[in-house]
Amino acid sequence: MPACIGVGSNLDDPVAQVRAALTGLGALPGTRVQFMSGLYRNPPMGSPDQPDYVNAVACILTQLAPRDLLSALQALERKLGRDRVAQVRWGPRCIDLDILTYACRSIDEEGLCIPHPGISRRNFVLFPLLEIAPELPIPGLDSVRRLAADVDGSMLERVAG
Repeated sequence: MPACIGVGSNLDDPVAQVRAALTGLGALPGTRVQFMSGLYRNPPMGSPDQPDYVNAVACILTQLAPRDLLSALQALERKLGRDRVAQVRWGPRCIDLDILTYACRSIDEEGLCIPHPGISRRNFVLFPLLEIAPELPIPGLDSVRRLAADVDGSMLERVAG
């Protein structure tokens, strides 16, 4: 099944962390990366007293069911050094992996909400998605292109990576 994964980091060499996560996505069971966006630097959500984030989006094909994909992404986060127990909501983190979309499905279960609830408001998700899947329909919303047209991207900076 096709899925889009948001990748972000603002600690421990964020560019290297995002690259490692993108590589790790291709190593998940029954999964291959189809497309990867460029890397984008942006200010943090929440507390401004933290470093800027580096974000990207990968479109994958996976045989994993949504809940299994979530578990695999959380295992990859742990492998890359994330400690979910010790972190603050919207606080700094070495890696963050989010399922943005999964096929054309809408899922609202305990601990799993697809499409990602913030997808329509987050420039650091929409602009990387716009680069690789502009016509992708976001269930219950609109296409990536139309959603991105309503979001300010002026604070995003494309970075080498």
